[in-house]
Amino acid sequence: MLFKMHSTWIGIFIALIPNFAIAETLPIPNSNPNPLLFPTRPEEVKIQENVPITLIQALELAQRNNQELQVVKLELERSRSALKEAQSALFPSLGVNGSVTNNGDGFLNNSSSPSTSFNSQAQLSYNLYTSGNREASIRAAEEQLRIDELDVENRLLEIRLNVSTEYYDLQQADEQVRINQSSVENSQASLRDAQARQQAGVGTRFDVLQTQVNLANSLQNLTNSISQQQIARRRLATRLSLPQSINISAADPVELAGLWQQPLEETIIQAFQNRPELQQVLAQRNISEQQRRQALSQLGPQISLNASYSLLDRYNDSVSVSDGYSLGLQASLNLFDGGAARARAAQSKANIAIAETQFSSQRNQIRFDVEQYYLQLQSNLDNVQTSSVAINQAKEALSIARLRFQAGVGTQTEVISAENDLTIAEGNRVTAILNYNRALANLQRSSNQK
Repeated sequence: MLFKMHSTWIGIFIALIPNFAIAETLPIPNSNPNPLLFPTRPEEVKIQENVPITLIQALELAQRNNQELQVVKLELERSRSALKEAQSALFPSLGVNGSVTNNGDGFLNNSSSPSTSFNSQAQLSYNLYTSGNREASIRAAEEQLRIDELDVENRLLEIRLNVSTEYYDLQQADEQVRINQSSVENSQASLRDAQARQQAGVGTRFDVLQTQVNLANSLQNLTNSISQQQIARRRLATRLSLPQSINISAADPVELAGLWQQPLEETIIQAFQNRPELQQVLAQRNISEQQRRQALSQLGPQISLNASYSLLDRYNDSVSVSDGYSLGLQASLNLFDGGAARARAAQSKANIAIAETQFSSQRNQIRFDVEQYYLQLQSNLDNVQTSSVAINQAKEALSIARLRFQAGVGTQTEVISAENDLTIAEGNRVTAILNYNRALANLQRSSNQK
């Protein structure tokens, strides 16, 4: 009866396990274009289908749907507009105005007839010299645009790393379900052997109880692994901003994602050259330098050109249209501002020193990241080879333990121990492969390579 009960549970678990033989993947719709939309009915959040996707598809979906990426792209557009605003100071400003006025003595006194006049004026102004303020403002806007461009690149790298890592987590959860399912099947086979031996009079009740406990433990591990699998699926679906009714599973097999060909030293140099964070710090330093120049420009002379042209016509006065113009230069010099301009310049100078220190710190962190993931890559590659050998040895040991138990020269404890060793060996191999892939993804991120 106990064996039949376990068989029923096994059938249920098998139905829950994803089909790893699926080769085709289905198209997945983008997230809803309205970011403020949220479900209000339970059927809107009920999972309707499960779609297996590859890592490449997951990365493409993330680039299309990720809200954080959309935010930094909007910030980039904002910086482009800010640069255009700063560049507008290179051109003169031109304006026109006009008015039509009717004048009279009032309603009680009609001694004179009302008169109507037209007046218009065109004005032009241009800052001829700003002591470097205009050029510094444009240069600072250009550097901010560069920072935001690098921020988009950096966010793309972060998205790629996060999606890859969570995809590998999902693969590990899938493999853990498969391994635990295999453990349940091994425990089931051992229970059949123990029960058969007990019925034949050559086994003991103790052996049956041992296998029953081992099967119960395997079922519990399978239950937990299925739960972790579902969590990993929802975590990745959330990262990809998928519709509420769609769940996903990993379609790629668990295998090495590739080999790193460059030596460590070349990888470090390439990381220094390619990492957007270092270029962002340099751009921030340049912004502080331009802000320092802007502050000091307030102490220099400011020269502007002003020109205007006006027309005046009073109707019914037998006088033709009169016009006039004015043209002039205006110069100003701030003799004393209480030290405000120099204080702002000193603040910007301190920001320059801060950026230089941050550059040094970021450079050291980049080198450490590359070295760390490079070493993890090598060690996990060795672990993959070691664990592959261990799996073959564990399978052979389990086969021998069963033969010994069936022949009456071994114990059920040896079989259970061999089954556990095989489960551990398979888990170690999966962990080694996926840890290698995680280290590779981090190394690609650290050196800005795909």
